[in-house]
Amino acid sequence: MIRIIKSTISLTELKESAKNSLGSLVKAVVDIERKLMAIEGAMHADEEQILLDDGSKQQDLWGINIYPDLPIANRIQFDSMINIRPSQGNLSRSVEDASIQKEIQTIVNSMITE
Repeated sequence: MIRIIKSTISLTELKESAKNSLGSLVKAVVDIERKLMAIEGAMHADEEQILLDDGSKQQDLWGINIYPDLPIANRIQFDSMINIRPSQGNLSRSVEDASIQKEIQTIVNSMITE
């Protein structure tokens, strides 16, 4: 079941989510404007739709994978089909803009409590 995280989630919860779904990672979609994320979807597109239904704007949503067992510096992978956005200059599955990557890292890292 997809959850919208608006404040914090414990690292232990993320590890449990990974174990119960994909093993080593948790798929997430981050809203960089509203500073929240959706997790636990089978696909980033499912999480994206939940956030759109909740009032997010598509241009603010970025798909990532969180690896809760890795050190914080390596925990986020910027890879999702929803990131392909020629209209925003993002031509690959990765988040190409370094400033958006940094914003995502700041949001996600502030939401995960050790």
